[in-house]
Amino acid sequence: MKRYELTTEQRKRVKPLLPPEETGKRGRPRKDNRTMLNGMLWIAGSGAQWRELPEAYGPWQSVYARFAKWRDDGTLETVFRALSEDADMENLSIDSTCIKVHESAIGGEKTEDKAVGRTRGGLNTKLHAIVDGLGNPVEFLLSAGNDNDCVHAIELLENVELCGSNVLADRAYGAQSIREYISKHGANYVIPPQSNVSNPWPADWYLYKERHLVECFFQKIKWFRRIAASYVKLDASFLAFVYLAAIAILLI
Repeated sequence: MKRYELTTEQRKRVKPLLPPEETGKRGRPRKDNRTMLNGMLWIAGSGAQWRELPEAYGPWQSVYARFAKWRDDGTLETVFRALSEDADMENLSIDSTCIKVHESAIGGEKTEDKAVGRTRGGLNTKLHAIVDGLGNPVEFLLSAGNDNDCVHAIELLENVELCGSNVLADRAYGAQSIREYISKHGANYVIPPQSNVSNPWPADWYLYKERHLVECFFQKIKWFRRIAASYVKLDASFLAFVYLAAIAILLI
């Protein structure tokens, strides 16, 4: 279990970012945030079902209830953004990775905006991400697995202050609208042109090598088995696990 738990130093960093443990309400005292967060990390890392949570973390229903509360009130996202606010914005790399959707995540109530799409490999969700010059996560977005990367690029970039940054991306992001958006916001795009482009633009190939950082991040976040495959019916729950895993990565 220890492999998924926060160290004392990591706990000190995250403790002031979590809600107060004392609510002022009568009744049985709540489990401390450290135990609850470690239980969530155990689920995220192991990929196990909630019912398999070790007893050391308390009843699985209590840990799940705290996870659901922090998911719905934005606590996990708030902690992530607080830890990433000192990001190195000189170089920003953008890309996406496919997440296999497990059959347990298919049922339940369906909505039009559910981030699941059918590809040659079956049902998938795409996790779009931006990482900074150190390879640390800055922003996330979910889409259906059969969506083209460039379709959601501007939507993702809109959540990041681009001025003065170099935006690194592969050829899939070379659409004119994306390049114009980056330039309009005071940033420099480092995106190689497609081979069939009539008027190819120059690309800084030396700087482009730094784009591997986003691929390295995807490798790191897929160490968490709840991210390597999607087992949940709600996009909000999957994104909450993404924030949870990103918090753990930022604390390393």
